[in-house]
Amino acid sequence: MTPRGRRPGGTDTRASILAAARTDFAEQGYDAASVRGIARRAEVDPALVHHYFGGKAALFARVMDIPADPAALIAAVVSGPRDRVGENLVRTFLGVWDSDDGRERFQALIRSALTHHEATVMLREFLTREVFGRVLRELAPDGPAPHELELRAGLAASQMVGLAVMRYIVEFPAVVDATHDELAALLGPTIQQYLVPPG
Repeated sequence: MTPRGRRPGGTDTRASILAAARTDFAEQGYDAASVRGIARRAEVDPALVHHYFGGKAALFARVMDIPADPAALIAAVVSGPRDRVGENLVRTFLGVWDSDDGRERFQALIRSALTHHEATVMLREFLTREVFGRVLRELAPDGPAPHELELRAGLAASQMVGLAVMRYIVEFPAVVDATHDELAALLGPTIQQYLVPPG
């Protein structure tokens, strides 16, 4: 008889979790997918998802082949001076995107998001919830209100995704040739306005 129940940790557990996560994220989007649901589909204990991947955001980054841990990026951005959050964010993300393997992987991610509805929804929810929304929550734990947080996060995401499209997909020469410092100085104040609420 074949034993029933959850699969114990083993060599194929990671692959099973990734396959289940890929399906759940595609079917439900980032927000609706849950670690518990992914674990159920993979027939493993939810603790194994946390053990192997550290949580939903890191698991999504692995599924989407994002070449960085989102939590580490956010920590780097918010740990610096509050009046430089916008510039730090631009520099931090450019550092990842322009790395040896980052550029190719990020190009693939953006192209997928531009041409496949499921990827668009997943990336949109991930950016507003786990990247830009997380920066806002770290900087202002008591606010802004949910609607304003989503608006600010969405506007910040629009600036950075727009930069990514122009630099890595359209390859507009002046944007491609600009240094990280130049882009941070020009775009940073706009990002700052969205992510650092006044007061």
